[in-house]
Amino acid sequence: MRIAIASDHAAIDLKAELRDWMIEQGHEVADLGPETTDSVDYPDYGYKLASVVADGTAERGVALCGSGIGISIAVNRNPACRSALVSEPLSAELARSHNDANVIAMGARLTGSDMAKACLEAFLSTDFLGDRHQRRVDKLSNPEM
Repeated sequence: MRIAIASDHAAIDLKAELRDWMIEQGHEVADLGPETTDSVDYPDYGYKLASVVADGTAERGVALCGSGIGISIAVNRNPACRSALVSEPLSAELARSHNDANVIAMGARLTGSDMAKACLEAFLSTDFLGDRHQRRVDKLSNPEM
């Protein structure tokens, strides 16, 4: 799977660990930055991540910041993206199966490395169920429906 990952300065270590883990799992991973712990603005990286998921360059995205909240909000500004902030695997699984989430967001200050990997594994291995959920997902990108 082609996966893009981005963070802010608060999540740089978790980003590197998850990037390496996904590569070990056989995924193609694009690290969209940043590369250092110098202070950056999470919306810039959330918008960059949303752009590559929306245009199909990446099939899924991983968005990280201190809490996961800010970068998730930024990603969700793009109508083609459905970012779900999760902190445990069941939420990640339901975000995929019911909401067709194409981006997972987590907080590096709130979610440990092992739990983040478990969430990511659930997110990457779960398929969207479609059926009755499709109508609802369609409304997420088109509120006028």
